[in-house]
Formats: sequence, structure tokens, C-alpha cells
Amino acid sequence: MRRNSALDNGTAHVGDVATHGEPTTSTVEGVARRSAVAEEQEFLDAATAGRDRLVDHLQAELSTEALDAVEQARQRMLRQQYEELRRAREGLVFGRLDGLDGTVRHVGRVGLRDDSEDSEPLLLDWRAPAARPFYTATAVDPQGQARRRHIRTTGAAVVGVDDEPLDGTMTAELVGEGALLAALDQRRTGHMSTAISTLQREQDDIIRAEATGPLIVQGGPGTGKTVVALHRVAYLLFTHRKMADQAVLVLGPSPRFLQYIAQVLPALGETAVVSATCDTLLTNVRVGRDESRFVAEIKGRALWQHALENYVTSLLPRPRELKLRWEGEFHVIPAATVAQALTSAVQGRPYHRARTAFAEQLHHLLAEAVVEQRKALMDEMEEGFEDILARVDKGMKHDHHVGSASSGSDVDGLLSEDEIADLRSRIAENTTIARFIEAWWPTLDAEALLSGFLTDRTLLAQFAPRLSPEEITAVSAEPAAWASSDIPLLDALADLLGDGEAPQPQGEFVADHARRQRSWVYGHVVIDEAQELSEMQWQMVLRRCPSRSITAVGDIDQAEAAHRHTSWAQAVRAVFGDRWTAAELTICYRTPREVMDLTGPVLKKAGSHNAPPRAVRSAGIAPWELTVTPAELADAAARALRLLQQRWHGGMVGVIAPAERIAGLLPVLSDVPVLTATQSKGLEWDATLLIDPQGIAAEPRGWNGLYVALTRCTQELGQLILTH
Repeated sequence: MRRNSALDNGTAHVGDVATHGEPTTSTVEGVARRSAVAEEQEFLDAATAGRDRLVDHLQAELSTEALDAVEQARQRMLRQQYEELRRAREGLVFGRLDGLDGTVRHVGRVGLRDDSEDSEPLLLDWRAPAARPFYTATAVDPQGQARRRHIRTTGAAVVGVDDEPLDGTMTAELVGEGALLAALDQRRTGHMSTAISTLQREQDDIIRAEATGPLIVQGGPGTGKTVVALHRVAYLLFTHRKMADQAVLVLGPSPRFLQYIAQVLPALGETAVVSATCDTLLTNVRVGRDESRFVAEIKGRALWQHALENYVTSLLPRPRELKLRWEGEFHVIPAATVAQALTSAVQGRPYHRARTAFAEQLHHLLAEAVVEQRKALMDEMEEGFEDILARVDKGMKHDHHVGSASSGSDVDGLLSEDEIADLRSRIAENTTIARFIEAWWPTLDAEALLSGFLTDRTLLAQFAPRLSPEEITAVSAEPAAWASSDIPLLDALADLLGDGEAPQPQGEFVADHARRQRSWVYGHVVIDEAQELSEMQWQMVLRRCPSRSITAVGDIDQAEAAHRHTSWAQAVRAVFGDRWTAAELTICYRTPREVMDLTGPVLKKAGSHNAPPRAVRSAGIAPWELTVTPAELADAAARALRLLQQRWHGGMVGVIAPAERIAGLLPVLSDVPVLTATQSKGLEWDATLLIDPQGIAAEPRGWNGLYVALTRCTQELGQLILTH
């Protein structure tokens, strides 16, 4: 049974199935229901059979050995198609569009054709342009459609059909209201599922937006930010096939969040995706400690990028005369020549790649010096030592290889082109020359270099002059283990040094290769909870996507990080300036109206100038409070949790509490997630037990955190208020 909804305004639920399989409508309506369900069942059976035939065909194709690069590339494409079809059995068909011209098109998770390639598609892929009216057509703008039908399935069976005439005879605020509310009323499982059958117009507009520059999406709790972000990845990879060659990076706020969304993109058939947090982007570095908000805010500032650039530049060798020994002879490379080679090598290259370029030039310069010295010696011999040459000529006449072809130094003492090339190779492989270059232009380790830089007050004052003495003292006194705010600094320094990772074996999927390489350039980056990123973390993002094909979703009013920005313009100014596009999600689908009504005063105390998103559904359950003493808290929390778990059996209940109370609650609430407000960001449960909301509000940026905590539930919110 569906709960009361503000949206019960006329959508026709012609296919609802009662608990015992009997129609809940009149006889006429029951006949219409059975007919619609049978019609769609017949189509689902045909689509499933077509999908199965194509899966079998692809399996046969993939069983043959690829003998060349062209065939290997073809098999990678076929395997991707096979994986997409293999995962598409559940929810294969979910929609239908009846055109004003009498055409009927079904919409599903993947596209399918009849046996003839020239025929109309049997099933439209939800990402295809022709499927867009399923998400955007309205009675005011029917886009050539007479009716939209949402088809609800369980396994291989059609269990419900919701029809929406688009002729103006019925009005509904949302697309597929019945299907949407049914999905929202389902029990939570701890994992996000796909939402391709219930996407709304404002969500679809963002999903299909151009990917030519940074798109920043503001959306309050329950507006579907994460749904939009993930389905945008699937849409972009479908629409821009070349993007899959570079992979897409999905950045989330925490490992728990990434686990929560882990099934969505694979379920949509997408494999060219790397998921990470900012802390895990450097795969060989681990965060080993927490840090104060004061220091985290300092290290998150954009000034560090410029400071590190100048510091690395200061480590480059200065031009001077170089004296090199080769085969017992010293050869001098003048300071002016060295300066010219340095300038050429450094231009546009990081530290280590510049060193490699300079070493190659030095090998050539030394070879030239050897050749020139030999030529000068031969010129001297020609001018004053004819007798020596005569004896050399006489000796050559008695050579055992008389009659063999001679050239280069065998004839006139000068080196041939081949001999010069061989000389350069020997110089390049010479360990003594390599040791000389290493001493003059040493290899640097990013971690050791950053550690030394951050603990040296003199260097900090020199290269980060905008830091106050108090801030320098705080940074330089930090422990040795890396904190979260150190990761972007390490990433910046590694990029400036140009540390090249060892070549990795090519995986079958591009994501395997991209995941292992710090310097991988992605085709697109999607960031969830983007309001939490510091300026230096934004630099990490830009480094991985210099094309700026970036989608960032978040809620500036939920920001809890240590940085000071309170608007998107402040958040991205250091990286993008004014060159970014704003979008907004305004409707709250997840959090019921009864809970959203509590958030206005909280937002005001958080200093927000934004109105909370408009809730469009009612759970019919008023939020409740229970006042307890600190001594009663553990027992009261355990009792309240048991009651919520009984009411929401088969679903999920989450507990949110101030950080200082987590340890005391874990022993009595061990079978559910007990999280801080920050840790709960992006998650959702059927019911939330919120413990000591005033304690959360008292934390740094605590009103923002309380706003997050209040809005995690889809049905019921209970609060334990502490008396003091």
C-alpha cells in the first residue's frame, strides 16, 4: 500500500497488483489492467529472447582467439557489449512511448534491434536521443507523444503499469509519479540502485548537458545529486565513445560512500570508470593520522601550488662550466652552452623529465667535444707531425686487412657518422657520466622532499610568504605521518617532479590501467559532495582532467570541511575563475516533507541564504523526540533502535551522533552503522536515529552537519535529546 502523497493528483495506475494477485479496481479497470500487463509481458518476453540471442552470439564471437591488434580491439568492444547485456536482465524494459502518429517505442536499459540491422530498434537505450521524451515530455510540451507508460517488473515478470496521458486530461507534477513513489517507498538495502526508470526532467537535463567545461550542480538533500552524477557518467560514456578510451574518474567523499554506490555503474554496463576519494588517488600513499581543522584549512589553500612550483624551480641546477672525463681526457662544456641546454631542457617539463632531456643533450655535447678534440689533434698532426703520419701510413700498408674497405678514422683519423653515433651510445650508457649527472642534478623523492619542506620554517617563510608566523609554526610542528590535507600537496609535488610510474601491463579494461597511474588523464571527472573539496584538492582534479570536462555535484549548505568558502564561486575560483556553468536541483524526492520542515531554522543558523529544496512527498510519519539524561543514553538508544528496526524490517536504520559519543554507543549499537554527520554524507536509510542533535550543532560547522544528519531518512526520523 502506498502512503499519502501530495502527488495523488490523477496519474492512472492501470497496472497496480494487489498483495494476493487480485486487482484492487473495478471489473472494467481490472480487465484494462490485465490487458496492459499481458501486453507488456509479451513484449518483455520478446525483448528478453532477443537479448539472450545476442548474448549467445557475443559469447561465440569472444571464444575465438584474436590474432592481431585490430581483432583484439574488436574483441574489447564486443566484451564491453557482452558485459552490458549480461547485466541487463533485471529491469531490461521499463518504459514505453506512444506517439501521436501511432508509433510505439519501448525504452530500456540497453538498446536492442530485431534480427534485421535495418529495422527500427526493438528497444531504445535510455541514453539514446529518441528516448529523451520519456523523461521530458509533458502535457504542455508532449514532444510528439500521446502517452507515457512506466512498466514495473520483478525478475522476468511485469507486475505493474502506470500510464500518463500527455494530452492535458491528467496532470502530474513529476514524471512517472507512481513508479517514482513506489521506488521511494521500497526498503533501503545499503546499496544504491539505478534510477533510469524514474529520472525527472531537471535531473535528465543535467545528465544530458554538454561536457565541454566545468558543470557545478547545486542540490539540497534528497534531490538526487548522486543519481544524476552516476547516470551522467553512463550517458557520457554511451554518447562519447572515445571518452571510454580515457576512462571516467568518480570521486566520492568516503570509502563507505563508494561502497554504497558501487553497484550502480556496473549495473548500467559501464566498466571504464575509476572510483576513488581524494585520499586514495595516490595509490602508494596512505593517510596515517587525523589533523586539526586549523592546519587542514591552511594546507588546503591554493597558495601551496605556487609555493611548491617556486620551491622545485629553486632545486634546479644553476648553469656553470662542466668538466667531464672521457677515456682519460678531460673535456670542458662552457657555461654558456650549459645554460642554453638547461633552458631548452626545462622548458615545459617537470624536474625529472627536464633532467632526462638535459642528460641527452649533455651526451651529445660531450660527444661533440670528443670529436672536436680529435679533429683538433688531427689538424695539429697535419701541420707539424708529417713524419708521424707517414709512419702511420707505412704501418697501415702492412695491416693484415689490406684490401678491406676502410672509412672514417681508419683512413683520416676522423670519426664517421656511425662511429659518432656509437660514441654517443657509449657515453649514454657510461656509469661514470651517469653518476656525474646524478650528483649535479639529483633524483628527488616527493615524500622526503615534502616532509623536509613542511618542517623547515625558513623554507616555508621563503616560498609561502602569505603564511603568518603562527601558521608556519603550526604546519612545521605536524607529526611525520601523512594527514588528509598532505595528499594534495604530495600530488602537486609529484607532478612538478614528474615522477614517472613504472609501465604497467595493459589490462583488458582501461580502468585497470588508469587506476594504477597517478598521471593518467581522464576523459571526464565526476565529483560527489564537491562542496567538501579544498582548493588544493580541486587542483588534484584539474591535473587529472586538464580539458576541464568536469561535473561536480554537491550542496554548499552541507559543507563541513575546514575550508572557509560558503559559495560555489568561492570554492572553485582558484581553479576555474569564472569559467564554469552552474545548474541546480530544486526538488527533494527522498526526504519526506515532515522532516524537511525541520531544516529551515537549521539552515538559517548555518548562515545559509538558500531555501531548502521543496519536498514533494509525505511519509505520513511525524518526526519524534525523546529526552534522556546522559546516563540513560545508551539504554534509550538501544531501545529506540530496536523499535525502528522492527518497524522497518527488511530495510535499513542508521544512527548519527556527535563524534565524542560514537565510542560509547558502538558496544550497544553494534549491528547498525553508527556515524558522525560527516561520515553519513551521501547515505540514506529508511529511518534515522539522531542522537544528541545539539551536540552535533556544537561541532565545527555543526549546523551544517545537523542539516546533513536530519535529511538521511526516507521515512522516519527519531531524535534523542540530552538534558544537561
